[in-house]
Amino acid sequence: MTNKEKIIAGVIGDPISHSLSPCLHGYWLSKYNINGEYEAFHVTSAELPSFIKSLNEKSIAGINVTVPHKEDVLKLVDKVDEKARKIGAVNTVYFEKGKMIGSNTDGVGFLTHLKQTTKRWKAENGPVVIIGAGGAARAALVSLLDDGVPEVRLTNRTKERAENLKKEIDYKRIHIIDWEAREDALDGAALVVNVTTLGMTRQRPLELSLDNLPKSASVYDIVYSPLETELLKNARNRGNETIDGLGMLLHQAAPGFKKWFGVDPNVDQGLRDHILKALS
Repeated sequence: MTNKEKIIAGVIGDPISHSLSPCLHGYWLSKYNINGEYEAFHVTSAELPSFIKSLNEKSIAGINVTVPHKEDVLKLVDKVDEKARKIGAVNTVYFEKGKMIGSNTDGVGFLTHLKQTTKRWKAENGPVVIIGAGGAARAALVSLLDDGVPEVRLTNRTKERAENLKKEIDYKRIHIIDWEAREDALDGAALVVNVTTLGMTRQRPLELSLDNLPKSASVYDIVYSPLETELLKNARNRGNETIDGLGMLLHQAAPGFKKWFGVDPNVDQGLRDHILKALS
């Protein structure tokens, strides 16, 4: 291979220095001996339209998109796929037949990790409680509803955001729960998912008693720093199955890597250990 054949992809955001994506994709590039490069691009909101427009000229095969650009990129690509349209955000951009396609792999990453990790949970088991109404909540909601969960109890500190989410996703199975009643919503739940930053390192804790939660329920926290949040620790101590947030990060990266570099990468223990080392 010559340098001209080197495939370049990357991630854009503002800020971007904290991103684990270069570490993650770099592991796969090395593992599969691919002549490629994955870079972090600091792109401000003002620079976003011109940067997206210039991807082809710069011979960039595609990008991941992180905050605060996920919704703005929807309007800047040639085509938005079904997943990104339903979630209302783009986190992966690639080219197909000369057209720039915007996709969203957050929901796929979330559900794939959940299904590969759980020993107890199935969609038909019962209601799901989702805590939070931001971008990650959209991805979790859409993927769980598409998978057939019978009911989602959605709670958020700002009730209006949760109500808007229900309206936009347009599902009768979403029930809005007042923030003050979030612990009551755990009664009879089969799965609890925290999609907020509460409980993350240097963030406020998530205040949530699990007393009403059945012991048979699974608890998933998309936070991965720390890897075991207080929510997961409390759940584990009372006998609930727990699922940390690192797997979602790893699994959501795989579809983009396949689109850009032509290899369907394995999300394995080696990758997980590599990222855990970077986090430590």
